[in-house]
Amino acid sequence: MALGTVTASASDIQLDYMKLLVTQLKAQDPEAPMDSNQMVAQIAQLSQLQQAESLNSKFSEVLSTTQRSYASSLVGKQVSFLAETENGETGLAVGTVSEVITNGDQIGLRIGNLAIGLGDVLSVKN
Repeated sequence: MALGTVTASASDIQLDYMKLLVTQLKAQDPEAPMDSNQMVAQIAQLSQLQQAESLNSKFSEVLSTTQRSYASSLVGKQVSFLAETENGETGLAVGTVSEVITNGDQIGLRIGNLAIGLGDVLSVKN
């Protein structure tokens, strides 16, 4: 098995917790039952985690839409950005945005024969 980062959603964690809780309830000692306050607190925490995850997802969607809208507003405008010169050095370049390029979550701009990331724009001139 390859090493890597495993990220579970809040729903997956909540489902796993509920399965574990049911197993614990089935196997508990009737003379020493589980603390119900602790169970309720854990379920509340999982619910908060799920709500935070949902909010984060919605915020990401709003951010993506805002970035696409901003990129579209740059079409036809002159922007400055850093680019590699013919001698291999990095220098300030200026050009007019002709197109918005999207590749998954990445948003770029076409300036002449160059493609730059939206975050690489240093200034905008009308």
